[in-house]
Amino acid sequence: MLSSLLFAIMSCSGAVETTWRDSDTPNTATDSLKDQEILIVYHSRTKNTQAVAEIIHRQVGGDLVGLELEKPYPAHYQTTVDQVAEENRTGYLPPLKTKIDSMEKYDIVFVGFPTWGMQLPPPMKSFLKQYDLEGKTVIPFNTNAGYGVGSGFETINQLCSKSKILEGYTTKAGIERDGIHFVISGEKEEQVTAQVDELLAKLGFNKQQ
Repeated sequence: MLSSLLFAIMSCSGAVETTWRDSDTPNTATDSLKDQEILIVYHSRTKNTQAVAEIIHRQVGGDLVGLELEKPYPAHYQTTVDQVAEENRTGYLPPLKTKIDSMEKYDIVFVGFPTWGMQLPPPMKSFLKQYDLEGKTVIPFNTNAGYGVGSGFETINQLCSKSKILEGYTTKAGIERDGIHFVISGEKEEQVTAQVDELLAKLGFNKQQ
């Protein structure tokens, strides 16, 4: 039961739940977004978070990067659940195979992740620890199996304490535990696209800045 709840994780798509903002920062981008360099970085196991990242990319452009590990997680679901639980317990940060050159050139960074064990996945913690986002605008987005974002947005707020964090997006997705994997397609993709577009417009983004 605990392990099942732990990975009310590998999801990615579905109905919108709630958006979030850091109460200490504005939820709209008040500065001009023209000529801003944009990075969209995400971690995705079942490709649902990747699908949301691609939707955002179609809207705002910029560079799209999926995080890969030097040693990928096992394909077997429960084995990965157990490994992630141990990483969270010990604070272990798995080394990233993905390298991002010239992080300093980016002004806006979208950070996308699934909810794993009601937490931010260790690979995304690795990214936020490895790269300095001080002074940048950070916009989180999340997919989950129906249990919500957990502490993921709060952790981003803590790890990006010197960044300007704008309102984020979260949506219900597939449930890998139950064999429901990729779900952001067809009608669901259209729904998520509309929701993402609405949030981006609210934040001041226009298509292909």
